Amino acid sequence: MRGPLQVQAEVLAVRREGAYTAMTVRAPGVAQRTGPGHFVAVQVGGPQSAMLLRRAFAIFGADPVRDTVEVVFAVHGKGTAWLAERCAGDVLDVVGPLGTPFRLPPRAVPATLVGGGYGSAPLLPLAEALLAHGCRVDVVLGAACADRLFGVAQAQRLASSVVVTSDDGSAGVRGRVTDVLPDLLARTGSGVVYACGPMGMLRAVAGLAAAAGAASQVAVEESMACGIGVCMTCVLPVVGEDGLTRMVRSCVEGPVFAGDRVRWDDVGTVPADAVGAPR
Repeated sequence: MRGPLQVQAEVLAVRREGAYTAMTVRAPGVAQRTGPGHFVAVQVGGPQSAMLLRRAFAIFGADPVRDTVEVVFAVHGKGTAWLAERCAGDVLDVVGPLGTPFRLPPRAVPATLVGGGYGSAPLLPLAEALLAHGCRVDVVLGAACADRLFGVAQAQRLASSVVVTSDDGSAGVRGRVTDVLPDLLARTGSGVVYACGPMGMLRAVAGLAAAAGAASQVAVEESMACGIGVCMTCVLPVVGEDGLTRMVRSCVEGPVFAGDRVRWDDVGTVPADAVGAPR
């Protein structure tokens, strides 16, 4: 089954996970179509709200048997604050699954997963898929402080090794994920690196993966106003297989891209050599 659905999703559970909110909803048909890296777009504010734009959240868990989808998010503004106040029994308008998910390697190779903050959410179902594919999985999770880490216990149940970092040293190794990544890649011989988190982290991880001779796939954190490719607010410059740069939509062609294809220096701009760039 392919393509997104728009459903009225019943909230089943809402719980706090450190600095984040995790929410489980019954979204008929969505879980059956979901792969690691897909996301949903949720209407916020209620029917009388002036908040017209949906909020996009990576799918953390999808259970086709129970018809449930789980997301995790941080409260950043009025929309996510409203969402965090929902209770079991409330109904949300949800569209999903959206975007292009992570791709499994063509053969079983060691894989390293790197998550920043709640960017680890889509990496946990990816770890399960990689294990089923016969891959060894190692994980690096980082955040500013301990309560902004997410999924450490679940990663420890799945991965061969888990390294935790925090900027302030309140959990694991003091520092950033990029401080420990080169040694891990050398030790495990990873053939592919998957990452989700802040854009600066993704850029650094893609560079370290390339230096280690590993492929990389990154789920970018661009602002997605519509989630379906209409508004063009989430475009970024990506080099195609033909060597040409195009402004592609994170919500449709992404959010997952090959790390070495994103023109990180030009994110937020339209490069002069991009196809269709103004002259």
